[in-house]
Amino acid sequence: MKSHSLDPGQLHLWLVAVAKQDPAHAADATLAFQALYQATSPKLFGFTLRVLQQRELAEEVLQDSFINIWNNAASYQASLAAPMTWMTTIVRNRAFDLLRKLNNGQHLDVSMDEEIFDAEILTAMESDDPSPMLALEMSQDAQSLALCMARLEGLHRQAMALAFFHDLSHSEVAAQMNLPMGTVKTWIRRGLEKLKTCLVKREFIDQFRGA
Repeated sequence: MKSHSLDPGQLHLWLVAVAKQDPAHAADATLAFQALYQATSPKLFGFTLRVLQQRELAEEVLQDSFINIWNNAASYQASLAAPMTWMTTIVRNRAFDLLRKLNNGQHLDVSMDEEIFDAEILTAMESDDPSPMLALEMSQDAQSLALCMARLEGLHRQAMALAFFHDLSHSEVAAQMNLPMGTVKTWIRRGLEKLKTCLVKREFIDQFRGA
């Protein structure tokens, strides 16, 4: 059966319906959850398989993640993240939790560092591209950006992400984070300076290693 297009508006409506799990809306919630699963599970499974590289583990994480999505649909906030971003983050966290657990007893060959979870991944997951595995092949530049972003302070990183990954203006970021706009501007300016310094250092290290 052909899956639904990953339209953010439709995904949002399904999540809203899934959140209404009281007896009066239980049937609608179940139908919405089935539609949500059909539309998003192929890409989410592709992403999980890329992280874990083992089909059985990826299937286990996907099932656990959708249970989490079902139980926490009411906590989804459209103002903070697109539906696919929110669900991908849940899957990502489950996958890395499993890796940490398994790595205590065995070695797993992981091709993607835990910190490498940047805008390229989210863009690929939210697109209608039928081949997410190809779209998730990240460039060295994207990996460096993700690693440098991860080194920023939490709130500074959030401000940067809202401004550049979610394309919000400084005033919109300030409203979203409930902060003065001057503070947001300062954080973003300093964040850009730190990113520039970090990226230059990583480029030098990469060149040194390749020499």
